[in-house]
Order: sequence, then C-alpha cells, then structure tokens
Amino acid sequence: MAIKSTKEMVKAANAELEVLTAEQAIALHGADDITFVDIRDIRELWRDGAVPGAWHVPRGMLEFWIDPDSPYAKEEFRSGKKFVFFCAGGMRSALATKIAADMGLEPVAHIETGFGGWKKAGGPVETVEPKQR
Repeated sequence: MAIKSTKEMVKAANAELEVLTAEQAIALHGADDITFVDIRDIRELWRDGAVPGAWHVPRGMLEFWIDPDSPYAKEEFRSGKKFVFFCAGGMRSALATKIAADMGLEPVAHIETGFGGWKKAGGPVETVEPKQR
C-alpha cells in the first residue's frame, strides 16, 4: 500500500467540506451562531496573533474535546453553532474539519487560506500574550 500524501488528503477533505474564502469567513465573524476554532499551536498565536473571539482548540485534543463520552469533552461542541476551523494556511484545518465532520459534528467549515489568508484579506487580529505560570 502506498502512503497517501498530505496534499492528497487535504484535496480529498476539501472536496467533502464547506470551504470558505477568507473574505467569506470575515463576513461571518461576530455572528452569534458561529464559533471560530483556531487549531494552531499556542506558540503560533503568541507569534502571529489571533482572530478576536476565536476559541483555541489544540489540534492534539480536538477529537477528545468533540467526543461527548471523553473525559475531556467540551460542552461548547454541543452548542448547535456552526464551527469554522482554521490553521495557519488551510491544510491542518482541512484535515481537522474532516475529522470533526466524520465524528458527526455539524455544521462545520474551514478557511481555505487559514489565518494567513485572513490577515491578508484584512480580517481583524488581536495580540495574544503568553500566560505566566
């Protein structure tokens, strides 16, 4: 069996998902029935900033936070809102959104060009400071 490339996996995920342009996502920002889900590493948020009001969900915890039977389950994923996932450039979020959809979370979408596209399109950005322990 040949190993699938991430490029192939992202292409397949995008074919099954609602994929938003940065401009479409910016137009949804602030809507009460939308939750933006930032799956980037926390260090990326510290370095590059964040979408105001976005919920940071570490990629490594996504499945556990979605699963209502997991000891790590997050009630937010049962809010009935639409979840718009994003990463830095749209590849990780395509795969994460596909997993979320496969787990039964709906409705879901992701930003095709990620946070980089969001910034380039003029979307609002806030600074995220590292928390002191």
